[in-house]
Amino acid sequence: MFSFALSLDPQGREPMYEQLYSAIASAVREGALPAGEKLPSKRELCARLGVSRSTVETAYELLRAEGYVNARPRSGYYAADYVALPQGELPHRPAVQAPPAPTPEPLLSTSAVDVSCFPYASWAKLYKEVVYNSPALLQRGDPQGELCLRQALAELLSQYRGVRCAPEQLVVGSGLETLMDQLITLFGPEAVYAMEDPGYPAIRRSLTSRGRTLRYIPLDGEGMEAGALESSDASVAYLTPSHQFPLGITMPAARRSRLLRWAVTTGGWIIEDDYDSEFRYGGRPISSMQGMDRHGRVVYAGTFSRSLAPAIRLAYMVLHPALLSRWQALYGRQQPTVSRYEQTVMARFLAEGYYSRYLRRVGSLYARRREALLAALTQIPGLEISGAEGGIHLLLSLPGRSEAELSALAEAAGLPMRGLSAFCHQVPPRPSTLVAGYGGLPTEQIPELAARLQAAWSAGTQGEVIGYRS
Repeated sequence: MFSFALSLDPQGREPMYEQLYSAIASAVREGALPAGEKLPSKRELCARLGVSRSTVETAYELLRAEGYVNARPRSGYYAADYVALPQGELPHRPAVQAPPAPTPEPLLSTSAVDVSCFPYASWAKLYKEVVYNSPALLQRGDPQGELCLRQALAELLSQYRGVRCAPEQLVVGSGLETLMDQLITLFGPEAVYAMEDPGYPAIRRSLTSRGRTLRYIPLDGEGMEAGALESSDASVAYLTPSHQFPLGITMPAARRSRLLRWAVTTGGWIIEDDYDSEFRYGGRPISSMQGMDRHGRVVYAGTFSRSLAPAIRLAYMVLHPALLSRWQALYGRQQPTVSRYEQTVMARFLAEGYYSRYLRRVGSLYARRREALLAALTQIPGLEISGAEGGIHLLLSLPGRSEAELSALAEAAGLPMRGLSAFCHQVPPRPSTLVAGYGGLPTEQIPELAARLQAAWSAGTQGEVIGYRS
């Protein structure tokens, strides 16, 4: 029969065929069933073990499929030549700890947004309709993004941001980092990047991780200093002109025009990151820099991470036809990086007016929260507030106090904030300044928060209430 004992447990937890498969496979691995030894026929094994033919057939087929036995036509099954592993103790396997639960964003985080206004019912309704009515979306999609979404985006950007583009110029991707990685490839390894200083650290990390050369350009009251950019050897400038991060500067038209002239005369490119332009207080949003461009030197990029939610990993960029041709040559045969279902849901969300209604609702919420926060914070003696004209973050300064001291005291009060120095590279940061976001700050907690900050910073603080300055 077999050169090893074989028994099955009819009352065991595993099915009989799996018990038989496991016993024979173990015998082959351990050398108890030598290579070339013939296994009993299915009929013999059925009679010996008292099991059905289907049990034996299923076990033998599993053994054959995984290479433990070989089937010879009109001859039967034979043990495969299995190279046994040397005997020894199994290596120590460290205990796997459960990953820590995600920590909530701090109250004053610049990354947090308010999701209480998110249109859950409308989004779920659209998603259900798209899933049930669009089976074709399970097939491969357009690498640039669904045409319906690009059409809706082109209409939205033209109406609200003054962007001049056709749907064919839009590329959709899973977050700004994905699109930036593609742009870095398009511009080539020889490109030199001008970065705002202080500026957005995630983009800086993307560029340095790819080994690109960076030039840090200081800012003045109108944004990136034009003279410093013009005297540099940069060929690509990354800008946040509508609401500079983190200083909150809005770049005026004259400065935008001068930087556009730099791009045209040098053959350079401008990446316009319009990350939170939807939120502007005291007037309509500033039109995009791309809308002023008549020579196709601006790559306009945006995302829904700030306006809707960070988990909606959907971003877009507008490419000049010359850049688009390069993009299509490199990425035109790849799968889209965003699910076709999510793209189609977003297309309907935009085209059917859900997004504009949501923006009005959440924009009003942020405006009220901003007013309440400014009113509460200006009661803190000596506090200066800036950068609050748009977006959902602002800067807090207490002259005469160090950034490290203010940050440590705020964190001890349960209100951690990053200092401005975290966003600076070469320029010295504005002294005594912290960056505070209020997107995820419940409005009803604002008075209590301001009182906690005042109590934390009160030791040694002198001076009158300075209040808000633009």
